[in-house]
Amino acid sequence: MENAFAVVETGGKQYKVKAGEVIDVEKLPAEAGDSVELDRVLLVSAGDQVTVGTPTVPGAKVRATVLAQERGQKVIVFKYKAKVRYRRKLGHRQDLTRLQINEIVV
Repeated sequence: MENAFAVVETGGKQYKVKAGEVIDVEKLPAEAGDSVELDRVLLVSAGDQVTVGTPTVPGAKVRATVLAQERGQKVIVFKYKAKVRYRRKLGHRQDLTRLQINEIVV
């Protein structure tokens, strides 16, 4: 399917994916090299044919391969209140899984 894409939900977020793409998603329980199936497919588009799920498209899956388990960029959280000497600095790095999208199955 050329120009096919899908919208999948994983980790509480939605991603528009195409075959061959590499995306970073919330951490999945898989090792590097494992294959995973994302079955929460909300929309599938193949050419001029669009299928929208209610809430998911029945039978649709996105197959992907785990490339790596990584950590995201550091995000600085700084809380400040004027005139009361209140300052809090906190850093956070999210755990991510890098996926290579192999195919979209309808």
